[in-house]
Amino acid sequence: MVDFQKPIPPYLNEKRNIVRLVLFASLFALVFINIYSPFGVEKWFSLTSLEFLTYSSLIILTGVLVVVISRIIMFQVCKRHLINIWQYLLWIFTEVFFMALFYALFQKLFLDDYRIFSDLVKASVRNTALVLLLPYSILWLYFSWRDKKEQIDRLEDVQAFSTSTRNMIPFYDDKGILKFSIKKENLLYLESAENYVSICYLNKGKVSKYLLRDTLKKTEENFSGTDIIRCHRSYMVNFDKVKVIRKDKDGLKLELDNPSIIDIPVSKTYVNSVMQTFSKYCQTNDAG
Repeated sequence: MVDFQKPIPPYLNEKRNIVRLVLFASLFALVFINIYSPFGVEKWFSLTSLEFLTYSSLIILTGVLVVVISRIIMFQVCKRHLINIWQYLLWIFTEVFFMALFYALFQKLFLDDYRIFSDLVKASVRNTALVLLLPYSILWLYFSWRDKKEQIDRLEDVQAFSTSTRNMIPFYDDKGILKFSIKKENLLYLESAENYVSICYLNKGKVSKYLLRDTLKKTEENFSGTDIIRCHRSYMVNFDKVKVIRKDKDGLKLELDNPSIIDIPVSKTYVNSVMQTFSKYCQTNDAG
């Protein structure tokens, strides 16, 4: 059963996948309008096949501009806030509605459609849903399959890597290429830096940083089920290095075992996750 409260998978908001979605939706819409003639295109008489293709392409591309603007906004929003699955589905419905509204206005203003505007909107929503939801569904399945394949490939790489190098944590860039590896006891925390992740670690007793081209959301997926947890929209922390959990007027802060490291903030979204990890550590220590 789908948990609609879960955040959307990071691959849905990757730049390359956004470009693929816009291009595929545009192509699908162009084919759809030329085959099924929705949105009153049967009124475009006295046009040759080439002229009709040209005009329909312009209309489709203008309508798809709604999707382009919407996805740019979503990309920026996801940098600052988590979007849950139900919010993503609502976002898609909003895209369908505004694109349908554009086509309904086009029919009324330029094609002089005699129908009531509300009826035009209803019909346009139905047609636009077919134009967008089918390619959206196909691409969601493709992106999910591709992401699972990359995860399996990474696991195979990790297994092969771990046979020769023990207790090493591998880090991959946004293209799935192994770029950096480190022993867990030397990893301190990870910090988001736009389209990069800054890896803070100990190198010969000194604090060093390595800049990896990837997103913190995708990195978080790779560490699912481990003690390297997300505690803030901009931070992940190796909980083995946390020595103090302190509550200030600004919220929870994590103090690490290295005095030269900044206190890591805990945002409200991740308080439960942090406290669950803390409880697990307490239980482990009590059992010991």
